[in-house]
Amino acid sequence: MSNSSILVAGAGGRMGKAIVAEILRTPGASLAGGFERPGGPAIGMDIGVLAGLDAIGLNVEDAADKGLARAGVLIDFTVPQVSAANAAAAAANGVAHVIGTTGLSDAQEAAIAEAAKTIAIVKSGNMSVGVNVLTALVEQAAQALDDDFDIEIIEAHHRAKVDAPSGTALMLARAAARGRAVDLSQKTAAADRTGGRKRGDIGIAVSRGGGVVGEHRVAFAGMQEVITLSHSAIDRTLFAKGAVAAARWAVGKPPGLYSMRDVLGLGG
Repeated sequence: MSNSSILVAGAGGRMGKAIVAEILRTPGASLAGGFERPGGPAIGMDIGVLAGLDAIGLNVEDAADKGLARAGVLIDFTVPQVSAANAAAAAANGVAHVIGTTGLSDAQEAAIAEAAKTIAIVKSGNMSVGVNVLTALVEQAAQALDDDFDIEIIEAHHRAKVDAPSGTALMLARAAARGRAVDLSQKTAAADRTGGRKRGDIGIAVSRGGGVVGEHRVAFAGMQEVITLSHSAIDRTLFAKGAVAAARWAVGKPPGLYSMRDVLGLGG
């Protein structure tokens, strides 16, 4: 696959606009177009104007098909059922797929994994370079610290975020579980738990309110010391930068399901 032109799903949404703007200002990146759900208010609007820039002569379309015929990569921050359908469409067109959507069901994850047998798919609960470095550090810390240290993940997002815990919090929990070589499903402590803490549990606490872009903190709490690793997102354009970097990386890659850690060369 040599076509590096990028198509944007959900081009009229908050993340879609940020991704379009990032593509247009990134040297070496080109925009294949963007699409929205049929009947969406952005249909027919100039994509550049919609993103707060000059007109570029590309209008938002109402389906993926036309854009996929022009593109080599699709970036997708939509909703779970749409991302799963987009993965199948991308696979049918031989177009690589970058997925930043969170809250996917097991069936939707399976559909994406099936599409990844045909195309390269980069899927991550967070496209930020900093968060993915944090994830690697959490895995290393969990490996170095035994379960004398309780692991607590605390995350906060804006009031409109639907999924909880966040995809990033789950990424961090999985990293901690890998470091401890345990099954996360057997070690996740419910956010509304009562009673004493079980040894070795990985706790996740959630906060929603206001316009918080994203806050994540991982505490390794021992009886005599606490080690804390954290990340604060200040501007959501950082997710757009990571997504465009992932899209450019995916061009020419063999079929498979990749993560931002692959894109960044962090291993794991």
